Amino acid sequence: MDGTVLVADDDRTIRTVLTQALTRAGCKVHATSSLTTLMRWVGEGKGDVVISDVMMPDGNGLEMLPKISEDRPGLPVIVISAQNTIMTAIKAAEADAYDYLPKPFDLPELMKRTAKALTEKRSAPAAIEVETDERPEELPLVGRTEVMQALYRLIARVMNSDMPLLITGESGTGKSLISRAIHDFSDRRTLPFVTASPSMMTAIDGPSRLLSQAKGGTVLVDEVADLPDEVQARLVRMIDNPGEHAPRFMATCQRNVNEALERGELRQDLYYRISGTELHVPALRERVEDIVLLANHFLARAENEGAPHRTLDEEASELLRHFSWPGNVRQLENVVRSLALTARGEEISKADVANALGPQTSSEPVSGGSAVPNEKLAESVARHLQRYFDLHGDMLPPPGLYGRILREVETPMIEITLAATGGNQARCAELLGINRNTLRKKITDLDIEVTRRRKLM
Repeated sequence: MDGTVLVADDDRTIRTVLTQALTRAGCKVHATSSLTTLMRWVGEGKGDVVISDVMMPDGNGLEMLPKISEDRPGLPVIVISAQNTIMTAIKAAEADAYDYLPKPFDLPELMKRTAKALTEKRSAPAAIEVETDERPEELPLVGRTEVMQALYRLIARVMNSDMPLLITGESGTGKSLISRAIHDFSDRRTLPFVTASPSMMTAIDGPSRLLSQAKGGTVLVDEVADLPDEVQARLVRMIDNPGEHAPRFMATCQRNVNEALERGELRQDLYYRISGTELHVPALRERVEDIVLLANHFLARAENEGAPHRTLDEEASELLRHFSWPGNVRQLENVVRSLALTARGEEISKADVANALGPQTSSEPVSGGSAVPNEKLAESVARHLQRYFDLHGDMLPPPGLYGRILREVETPMIEITLAATGGNQARCAELLGINRNTLRKKITDLDIEVTRRRKLM
């Protein structure tokens, strides 16, 4: 790398690490713990790239970005911050930061982005009006893992686009929350946010009434693959003819989109219209390092709402990290809110967490003699898959493994749920969290026998 980098951070260790790494890479480095000094250097014309923390003793690094842009148009500023929420990413994008990385950052990644900033010639950015005073300082979208930070950066990029948006992810990951956040922080935030309900879409004047309510704001189609085909067809016609004040269309989908298309559960013509940009929200098990961060966030919010002050001890934190969280962030929030009210002491213990999670944490495995006592489902599946690969020796299994394994899990799950609900398909669909029509199709496709009986329990 060749160039001069200005580093502003109140943490001496971070300044030392960055100075050493950048110097070894061939850069000249000026490091300071003061925003005032940084701004003086910028005004004097020093530096080819700026790396700045947000919270500094003498000010907010993000608030300095418009001034830096005014004094030195095109000077790249990489923001680093321990405030690992979507708000930081959004504010950084609005203030035209070149890039944003959360703390603790990955040093090789920061070096790579700094090198890219040094080699790129940036044109002067257009003025951006930042209206943070009217916006909440905090959104319940918290995470420092790379997968979440990548999502934040993508959200910030697509926020003010007019392109349709498809948000995918499991139930409880926060898809609807993200759609609302994108609207509330976009250029359309003063306009209505309307959800297209099936009942509205089946009414004779439903589509026209929906567009009238939206008034050029945002229309959300929730769980699009669960909608009946006739509703999906009406959505296609509505998107094709949005009227004079076209809204931005967003949709959420908790199903595998490719499978939904193959099975005819999601119309291709509708998919092509709503998938201008796709955001995938990761499951909680894909961002394990965020679990305790989220738990502490929910504890703080519960305290603000009147619950007692609580903290998590190390064993409690470990139990939360190792739980599978099938209900994702929504389930975690409910468990933590319960703990905030029911824990026996100020410090939440492992026993408190185990009680809140219930028998799921210690249930006996359902398989037979080869099972390990207290083995979790994921561990059992991992053992099964490993044996399956081992049986093939040096050869790989036949293609299509993903679909085969899903079907093996899906069939007993539906059969057991049907048995538990006495063959009542409406109750079974509700328990599984899927549409009743979807359940019927799966019963047919998987050749599952349904026996209606009176449930004795």
